[in-house]
This record gives sequence, structure tokens and C-alpha cells, in this order.
Amino acid sequence: MLRAPTRTHRTRRWLTIYALATSAALVAVPATAASGHGTAPGPYGNPYRAHTARPLDDGGDKGGEADEIAEGAAQYAGARTSPGTLAPGAYGAAWNALNKLPSTGGSWRHVTGLTYNSDDPRYRDTDSNSSGGYGDVTGRTAALAADNDGYVYAGSAGGGVWRSRTGGGHWQPISDALPSQSTGALALDHGHLWLGTGEATTNSDAFLGSGVYVLRDPRNGTFSARGRVGGAELDSTTVHELRFGGGKVWAATSRGVWSHSSTDLRGPWKLEFAPNPSYLPGGSQAGDPDAPYKNIASDIAIDPKDPSKVLLAIGWRSGDGYNGFYAKDASGSWQRVNALGDLPTTSDQVGAVTFARAADGSRYYAIDQSPAQLSGGDPNSSLAGIFVSPSGSPLGPWTKVTDYKALSGSGSALTTAKDMVGIQAWYNQFLQVDPNDPKHVYAGLEEVFESKDGGAKWSAVGPYWNFNFPCWSVDPSKQTGDCHQTTHSDQHAVAVGSYHGQTYLYAGNDGGVYRRPLNGSQDASGHATDWTSLNDGTIDTLQYYSVGVGTDREFGGVSVTGGLQDNGQSQLRGRDTVMGSNFGGDGGDTLTDPANGCDIAQEYVYLAVNVTQNCAVNNGAWETDPSKATSYAVAPPDNATNEARFIAPLTTDLKNGNTWVAGGRHIWVQTHGYAIRDPKEWTSAFDLGAGHTATAVAAEGGKVYAAWCGPCDSVGFTRGIAVGNADGTGWHQLSLPTTGAAGTVPNRFLAGFALDPGNADHVYLAVNGFSRQWTSGPGAGVGHLYESRDGGVSWSDISANLPDVPANSVLALPGGGLVVATDLGVLYRAPHATRWQRVGRLPAVAVLQVKLGPDGRLYAATHGRGIWSISLRACH
Repeated sequence: MLRAPTRTHRTRRWLTIYALATSAALVAVPATAASGHGTAPGPYGNPYRAHTARPLDDGGDKGGEADEIAEGAAQYAGARTSPGTLAPGAYGAAWNALNKLPSTGGSWRHVTGLTYNSDDPRYRDTDSNSSGGYGDVTGRTAALAADNDGYVYAGSAGGGVWRSRTGGGHWQPISDALPSQSTGALALDHGHLWLGTGEATTNSDAFLGSGVYVLRDPRNGTFSARGRVGGAELDSTTVHELRFGGGKVWAATSRGVWSHSSTDLRGPWKLEFAPNPSYLPGGSQAGDPDAPYKNIASDIAIDPKDPSKVLLAIGWRSGDGYNGFYAKDASGSWQRVNALGDLPTTSDQVGAVTFARAADGSRYYAIDQSPAQLSGGDPNSSLAGIFVSPSGSPLGPWTKVTDYKALSGSGSALTTAKDMVGIQAWYNQFLQVDPNDPKHVYAGLEEVFESKDGGAKWSAVGPYWNFNFPCWSVDPSKQTGDCHQTTHSDQHAVAVGSYHGQTYLYAGNDGGVYRRPLNGSQDASGHATDWTSLNDGTIDTLQYYSVGVGTDREFGGVSVTGGLQDNGQSQLRGRDTVMGSNFGGDGGDTLTDPANGCDIAQEYVYLAVNVTQNCAVNNGAWETDPSKATSYAVAPPDNATNEARFIAPLTTDLKNGNTWVAGGRHIWVQTHGYAIRDPKEWTSAFDLGAGHTATAVAAEGGKVYAAWCGPCDSVGFTRGIAVGNADGTGWHQLSLPTTGAAGTVPNRFLAGFALDPGNADHVYLAVNGFSRQWTSGPGAGVGHLYESRDGGVSWSDISANLPDVPANSVLALPGGGLVVATDLGVLYRAPHATRWQRVGRLPAVAVLQVKLGPDGRLYAATHGRGIWSISLRACH
């Protein structure tokens, strides 16, 4: 069982966040499911419609993470798509506009370009996952490729493609010149490296891509826009797999299956099959809210003995009538296959699918995820099973070799009800066959499994973590006790390659890239003894939601923290050469005392707030003496009732750092600063109303602004702003008509406030999403940055030449300058100016938050390339 009897440092699983959002090239799907997908409230949203209430101080991990993160993912996507669906081309146009802007002087400094040790022995406090066994981590790896001369290529979720010449490690980015840094697929073919952009895990921070690219000299070159294959046919898609056969490259995408010559890269892609072509761009139903769901392809299996025989795996993970397997009939038209042996073929049993074939063509393997199980048919797992075609033909017949029950009993850490192997099989899948042994196969789900007999018996060689095993210990001198290092959880990518005569398995997951010998060793429990993390600090694809900066009183300089997707909160002290993880789980918003960088508040999810006043440094002594804990769970009450957003807003008063404001359904205030110890110290200043949740809060001198939405997706989307005082007086809702005179605030997601440090009635508002040029919903309007000088009574659009791109946060600088964080970078407007400049040069990656450090530098939290800083002097 997952250990959760008391408030232990294992109270929070490293969460994966999912739904589908955007790309540095284009955006994904609408924020709500259409009527045809009634079981899911978001495009890639919660398939269960509800999540488990899990306040941070509830006594431990109780599972239900697959529910929670689905909802959070839908919210991330909804912020960018509501109130309607988004037309293709939005991010591409924004990227072009951004590149035409003048730039400020100065260069960004990479703050987090060093090793991030998730098992750092300094941080063994109550809410850290340190000692879980992941070791050095970075952001999510979505694709891998490797050769037999030590070259390894890692495609990250949002931070581009990286190359290693040493069998892993010493990484270099090789795709920074592309307009999309989101990876869907990587493949080596005849010495060329193929890249399919657009991550296809259907999760909230998965960004769409700009097509498929080829790098002819992957060992020495870098990707460029000139290397794009075909035309714009695959722009605005996600690419799940690239497969090769018969002189063609096949692409399984979010808009059907396409093919192209693998030798002549000229000419357009050919649409091989789309089950519902009228929903494709240009089709009669392209604007329908269901359109993003209607042509999803998972994978392609090509018969190695006869490349004309191809099996397509088609279908949306939560189910649709078109879900199934398709092959060509005698006339050459694609038809549904109704019998494949044990491999299910009905639409309710075919979801996300991954194929893998033996190098000699003697066997094919498949993982199948069941929409029926995902929608509640089996609350323990959504895995239909793992299957084999022993003839090597993708047309079977297929035999089922294992299911989630057998895998959960093979040394897995996931053995509790409603949280067993494959609970996130729609998100976590890979398959790899040993090139020299067709019966030696690896499968990736939440964990890594290995079979040496064709699937009859499996071992959990990469368990979810070590906490629930007898070998675990919190002892800092042992890192993970007597357990061996495992991989980070949630598997997405796999490859086999060789270096210096040794053949390795490479596994990519939510913590980066790991390897072990292909024929490695196991202990008595079936766990591998030889995993090595390849996240050596030269690769930084960390996906930050927030950043906090404070003076490091002990070591000098500054202490930098930040909340991360599935990698907790990172902590970088003034003298550190290695980052540590002082809080676990998904790290949301972050508060750090500018005068003392060890005074930290970290949000988990749904306003589950923890506070520490010593950077959460702890040797684990609290395990036997609870009084020695130095982190405290202080979640506002909306956490317990699930009336807050997955990543909820949290801030301090600009004039009084001891006054904090948090937003859920209610606007919560506490006045004890970092000395807060009890959730009861929060008081409700205002009730936004049933169904409304705060999206942004700001306070100055006791005056509070709170933006909200509800419903927050495209179906009936509504937003507003409430203004009042921290003591609960004077609250009222502002009038925000969706139509009217110029300057009307659009009917889109209100993402952030900034207050004039000298005048609380002078407020700026950042608006997410895209303008009505790209958004079909009512009242989408134009503009991304608005200003009010009368406390919100009236607003002026000050977007001017700001690119039409989601604005995530805004910062008012001393002296009157403004900084805006967008999905494509950071923009600056000088005091008394009206036009915007690009701040330095960053890759095409989303910046979710900007903050000013006590050292006079601007800090940017990117969702895919770590934290960066630049001197404010560069902006003047």
C-alpha cells in the first residue's frame, strides 16, 4: 500500500498534470467537451467528472490523482481557449509578430541550469518527496531516439530537443530555432533524425506543434525551419508516433493519419485516413466543439513482411463511436477491423494504443487503454491489457499476455484500490522490444515493467517510488534507504542504444531521462538495481508554474524557489551547486519573503498551502518526533471543499507582507505572514458565489482585487472582477460588459493583476486566450493588457503592439515600467511609453510568471526551460 497513515513526507504523490493546451506554434482544443463527450468536462479533461477531495493536512495520500490532475489540466487549457474553440494558426501568427518587435538590451541568465536532486538529503521534511528514489530530475520527456554510437536524442514536453554524444548526459539543445518546442515523436531513419512537434499525451500543458522536421546530420547539426517536411498540413497538430515502411513515413496525429515519402521531402503530406474528415480544418464541422476529438490517431503498425499491410489505431481516450482499428480492404479503402483475437476492437475498448515490433519481424506487441474503464467501468485502472501477435503480423491474431492485476502484483508500488497499474494508461505508455530477443520486452505505464518470456511474467523494474517498500528509509545518509534508485514516475518514451560496447534501455518520463543496461540486474523484488539518471544539469526542461526570490541571509546572494509540474518545488540557495526539492507533488504558486529567502509558502494544488521558515531543511527527525517538523500545512478552507482551481492564486499585500490573500470560491485573508501555523487563521473576506473560482488576486494597503470565472470553460463561460477590503468590508462586483465601447474587457480568462506601488486604484489586468480573430466564442474581444485608474470602474486597452498571445501575468515595476509574461516570452513597456518591446531572447516557450528579485533582477518562470533572470537595467 501507499504509506499514508499520518502526515508523513510521503503525503503527496508527484502528480502528472493533463488536458491539452497550447504550443509555441498553435493552440490545442477547446476548454470544454462537447455534448458528444458528456463524461468529460474538458477537452482532455477529467474523465470522471469529479476529483477526490484531498486537503493537504488530511493525513496522507489517498489516491485519486488521476481525477485531480485531469481537472487541473482542463483548467489550464480552458484559460487559453475559452469562451470558444481556437482556429489553427494563432500561435504561429503570434510568434511571427513577436519576432518583429524591437528587443531590449541585455541577455537572460539561466538560473536553473544545474543539477536538480529530488532526493537532496537536506530536505527530508514532512511534505518533501526527497528520498523517494528518483535522484536527479528535469522536466517531462515525451520522445527518445538513440543509435549504437552513443548518440541519444531527448524530446521534451515544452523545452525542445536535446542531444547527447556520450550515451546520455552532457546535453545540448538542438531545436531552439523552431517555432515549437513541444515534442511528440522522435525517430532515426537512415541516419536522419525525424521530429514530430506537438506533444500527444493529451495533457493540459501539452502544446501543439508546427509539423514534422528532419535533421540530416543529427550528430552535428541543429533543426531549422527549412527542414520541415511537406507544407503546413501538420501545422496545429500533435504527433503521437512516426513510423516507417515501404519508403514512407507515417504520422499518427490529432488530425488523422498522414504519410509522406521518407526520401523525397518535397511536396505535401497525404491524408491517409481521418474517420471524420468534415471536422478537419476547412471542413463543414471544423468549428464544432467536438472537432478536436474526432480524428485522433494513436499509432500505426506496419507489417515488416508486407509494408502494404498497415493497421491504424484510431480513437479518443475517453471514447467515441469511431474508436477502433482500421485496415485497407481489397479495394484499397480503410475499413474498421472487427476481429483481432484477444485485442479488443469495439469502440468502448479501444483508446490510446501503442505498438512495438521485434527487429526480426517475428512479433508485434500492443498496449491498449480502455475508454470504458476510464469512464468508470473499472475504477482501479484504465488498462485493457498488453497483447502480442506471435506471427509478427499487425493483423494478428493477438493474444492477451497480461492485465493490470498481474502487473500490480509484479513488484509494483501501485497496489491500492482505485490507484493501480494503468490508472493513467491514457497518459503513460511506451513499448520496446529488445533488438536481439523478440521475447524480451519493456512496457512503460506509470512504472517501467520488463518481461523476458514474451509477456507471460513481468517485473516492475522501475517502481513508482520507494516509499512503500521495506527497504526505504528517511535517513539522509542513505539517500533512499537500502532501496535502489528507481525512475521518475509516469513513462512516455523509450529507446535502445549502445555506448562503448554496452547496450542500454533509455526511459523518458515526467522526471526526464534514465537508463539501465538492456539486460540489467534485479533484486529479489524484481526491482532494477542499475538505473542511472541522465539529468545531469546540462538539460533543463523543468516546467515551472511560479518563481519566488528572496535574500539568502545565511549564504549571501538570493534564494530562488519555484513550483513545478510533477517535480515539487525546487530550492536553490545562495551557494548551491545543486538544487534540492523541499516540497513534493505538483508545485503551484510560490510566496517568498524578499528579505528572507527561507520564509516560503508553497501551494500544492487546490490551495493546499504549506509554509516553512527554514527553507524546509530537515533531516527527517520528525518521523519519530513530530515536534521537529519545520513545514506546516495551512490550507484555506476552500481546499477541503474543492472550491479552488488546480493552480489557485496566492499573493501578499504590496505594503504589508504579513497580509496574504488566497482565492478559491472565497477570498481568504490571513495576517500572520510566514508565522501562520493553523488553517483556521484564514478568514473569508468575500464569497465570489457558488460555481465561481478566483483566477487572480492582488492587494495593496488592504485593498483587494479578485478576478474569477464560472463556468470556466467554453460552455457558458463567465468572468468577473470583485473589489473590496482585506477586512471584509466594501466588497462589490465590477461591471464588465462583454460588448460596448473600445476598451471593454474581453470575455476571456482574466489571468493576472499588477498594482501601481503608489496607488491601489491604478491597476493593470492581463487577459489570457486569443482575440476574436482566433476565438469563436461570444465576446472574445481584442487585447491582452488593460489599465484602470479608478479602481476598476473603467478600463483602457493598452495592448498596442503586444502580440495576440495569451498573457499569463503582469508586473508593475518601480518607476512605471510594465512587464508581461506570455505563452511566447516576456514583453516590456517603458515608463510613459505606449509600445512594447521583447525582453531579450528566449526559446519559443511559455512564461507563466515574472517577479522582481531583491537583487534588482527580473525572474521568469518558464514552463519547459526552467527559470531565467535578466537585469532590469537591460530594459531601460
